[in-house]
Amino acid sequence: MRQHIVSLKEMMAAIGRHSAVPSFWRRNPSVRVVDPPVFNSEPTVSSNATVKASTYCVSDGKKPLPGWNMLELEGVGAEARGAATIIFYTRKGIIKTSVSLRPGKATKRILWVPFGVKKIAFSFLASEAALAQLKVEWVWLTPWFAQSRLARRLINNHGSYKGKSKREVVRHLHIESVAQGCSWRKVALAQYNQTHAKRDYALWIKTTEKTVVDDPQAIIENLKMAPLFSIIMPVTLSDLEQGEAPFIATINSLKAQSYFFWEVFIVLSADINDTQRKALERYIPPTSRINLVRSYHRTLAKLDHQGFIQAQGDGVMRISWGDQLAEDALCQLAKAWNDHPEAQLFYSDEDVLRADGKRFKPNFKPGWNPDLLLSTNYIGRVALYKRRLLWQLESEQTDLLSNLTSRAAVDYALALTFMMWKVTHGNEKSVCHLPAMLYHRSEDFPHPLHQQDAISLVSSVLKQQVASAKAVVHPGLLESSVRIEWPIPNPAPLVSLLVPTRNGVDILRPCVDAILERTAYTHFELLILDNQSDCPETMAYMDDVAKRDPRVRVLRWDHPFNYSAINNFGAAHSHGSIIGLINNDVEPVNEHWLTEMVSQACRSEIGCVGAKLYYPNGMLQHGGVILGLGDVAGHAHRFFPRESDGYAGRLKLVQNLSAVTAACLLLRKNVFNNVGGLNEKKLSVAYNDVDLCLKVRQAGYRNLWSPFAELYHHESISRGADDTPTKRARWLSEVAYMRRTWGKHLDRDPAYNPNLTLVHEDFSLK
Repeated sequence: MRQHIVSLKEMMAAIGRHSAVPSFWRRNPSVRVVDPPVFNSEPTVSSNATVKASTYCVSDGKKPLPGWNMLELEGVGAEARGAATIIFYTRKGIIKTSVSLRPGKATKRILWVPFGVKKIAFSFLASEAALAQLKVEWVWLTPWFAQSRLARRLINNHGSYKGKSKREVVRHLHIESVAQGCSWRKVALAQYNQTHAKRDYALWIKTTEKTVVDDPQAIIENLKMAPLFSIIMPVTLSDLEQGEAPFIATINSLKAQSYFFWEVFIVLSADINDTQRKALERYIPPTSRINLVRSYHRTLAKLDHQGFIQAQGDGVMRISWGDQLAEDALCQLAKAWNDHPEAQLFYSDEDVLRADGKRFKPNFKPGWNPDLLLSTNYIGRVALYKRRLLWQLESEQTDLLSNLTSRAAVDYALALTFMMWKVTHGNEKSVCHLPAMLYHRSEDFPHPLHQQDAISLVSSVLKQQVASAKAVVHPGLLESSVRIEWPIPNPAPLVSLLVPTRNGVDILRPCVDAILERTAYTHFELLILDNQSDCPETMAYMDDVAKRDPRVRVLRWDHPFNYSAINNFGAAHSHGSIIGLINNDVEPVNEHWLTEMVSQACRSEIGCVGAKLYYPNGMLQHGGVILGLGDVAGHAHRFFPRESDGYAGRLKLVQNLSAVTAACLLLRKNVFNNVGGLNEKKLSVAYNDVDLCLKVRQAGYRNLWSPFAELYHHESISRGADDTPTKRARWLSEVAYMRRTWGKHLDRDPAYNPNLTLVHEDFSLK
């Protein structure tokens, strides 16, 4: 592209004429200005000595043109955080805006540059080292192009515009601007900026939490059934040693409940004396529904059980010393009880409460996720069980539950026991997740789940099931997690790895060679599916590798590129009982990647199995697929550092997800065939893997992602970007098909949480 630096005088002269755009702009839709950053000599230092609010200015001769511009920031180091503040100094004053940074990847943002700009300054919360490679570019945009990009962004990333056409979006914005008495540009930018905005938790509490809760009184009046809830609170001597203030806070949160059908049983350990008991009684009115119970036991499991046998409620839950319930917690649970009559377990989101009353560390949980539960107790503390079922679970698992000594272990044991019951007796409606922050854990009493307790509990549960009796439980990647090594059948199944390719020997060779050389699971065949390669070097390599390794076969697909059709062709000619969809631009990180994936794919309840993929620079490329991100679906945790735990530790936990990418995907061949394989008619290139996963899930299988299968992925190098009108039209038709076919599934992913964003891939708040 030719570079054009245009003076402000020429710009104003052009705008003064009837033609709003100079002639060379009509020939070339963008004017690019590259700004070398010049840092000020005295950056403002933040509270973190290694991070500074560094500011640089654009010189007068390097200013972008007034009007619509695309700002591009590249080379931002991983230390940079938050957003860059952009300050326009104009003749009429100062105008500020901000741009969220994407460390490790180019940040692009459409901005309106006002007229009369004298100087532009940027402020970053980053060290100068993190900005050493910073490159700033301004690309002037024609109004029609800016309008098109704005509309497309709103369709893909704004909930109010999902499924609309660009014409409908533009019309809606014009109508809204008339209603507000302001310019179309102001309304469009405000809506556009919402798709980039990220809110912290404190702001979410103020602006969103209260708006999503219905009037408690109206809820209570409309209840067909008002269940009695029994709340059990075991108290040990170590609790009392922390003082009475946490106990008072817990009791007050119960008294403040808007729902009134509840009872509490505070079960006192045997080592609590009469003086200490009487001290607690001062905070409990004699006619209260709060009952103090003396016990001869000392272990938490037995204290918990004693409270349970005295409870009369329809539902039973626990609360810990110092923890608090949200004011409407029981009210919302009562509503869910009526709305979901088949549910036997109800759980909600939770956060942590500081001594000063401020809430932080929100944990917005997914829906029912058995493999995540086998990795760690993601259910957490607020778990309401129907009493009849709980009585059955406790009677059947006396040995497992009777000797537990920690609160977290008791919670986890009950959740695992429920999971076992659900396998044989329950269904999808047996669990209800309330996406609301109903429980506040005390920061002073964290009650963590110890890894050894988790290993013991999961091992005990697996031994009771014939299908998983030979599974071995190891320490997980997090302190409170485990890893299950699932057995591989004997004899080991043959795996057919399907690798579509066209030319590109430079990426095919390292992929194939690495798989052949760095894969401990050797019982596989590798089918190179050649799509009309005409490069002599590529063809020579394919012939050579097929001769020197008997596991390799080359199959020719002499038709136009269609990813779905190529893989369906490969699957039809495969000999294995397990199919592996493998991109020609992936490379294993370690030799155990296929062993892990095969062991998961052999489980009868599991459908598609996905891997953890990295960009060549080590940043995360794929941590599973979240439905609804962007237009149809997106990759969870994309661009997170390799060592990151991810949101609530999920980058280091085996879990069920609605979909995984076909860049590296395994599933049993009979499952693949039963759902019709990949959709080669409607989804020739994009979203065919998401469609496959959803068909598999609809057939009754659980899709799974594992952090223990790691590969590098040079994303879409061979095929290229969708940067032509034909490719763009094809992509739009595939998006439309996915919305028509799976719309209601795309808008509510059970592996995600409706309070989390569908704009960004980082699990930030809406």
